[in-house]
Amino acid sequence: MTWNGDEYQARFDRIASEGGDVHGEAAFVRAFAPRTVLDAGCGTGRVAVELARHEIAVTGVDIDESMLATARRLAPGITWHRRDLAGLDLGVSFDVVVMAGNVPLFTPPGTEQALVAGVARHVRPEGRLVAGFSLDRGYTLRDYDAHCRAAGLVLEARYATWSRAPYTGGEYAVSVHRRP
Repeated sequence: MTWNGDEYQARFDRIASEGGDVHGEAAFVRAFAPRTVLDAGCGTGRVAVELARHEIAVTGVDIDESMLATARRLAPGITWHRRDLAGLDLGVSFDVVVMAGNVPLFTPPGTEQALVAGVARHVRPEGRLVAGFSLDRGYTLRDYDAHCRAAGLVLEARYATWSRAPYTGGEYAVSVHRRP
């Protein structure tokens, strides 16, 4: 898939200018009071920039150079890495690793377990992996939970939205897994 970071960001800028809330994911993450966050699949940095605005040390990782170019322009003070999340090894762990914006759905089919393992290795003990994604594209919660378990994480909570509406089934879920 080819992205245009500036066009992607313009969509969120428009939503925000019309009064829409584009920071639900960041607010969700902030509720855990993290000092450090890895924004895995950060895109243009929308979540990372908002977290940094709240004095949280953030690192962003994405594979797309166009998205990262926009992120670097918007927030040159944040550390940005161009890397594939499958096999990711930054050599550091974080209080929270967040995958917002359907990140698991953009990895090539069959690499989902490697993606989860790559990001999970960056979750510190007692830290969390938070991911929100659509469930109507072939990657199930059952598979995602199994991949998290294989990476040493346990399910802590699941919601239907980033605003913590209860999950009772449906086509979208936000999952919180914790490293014991």
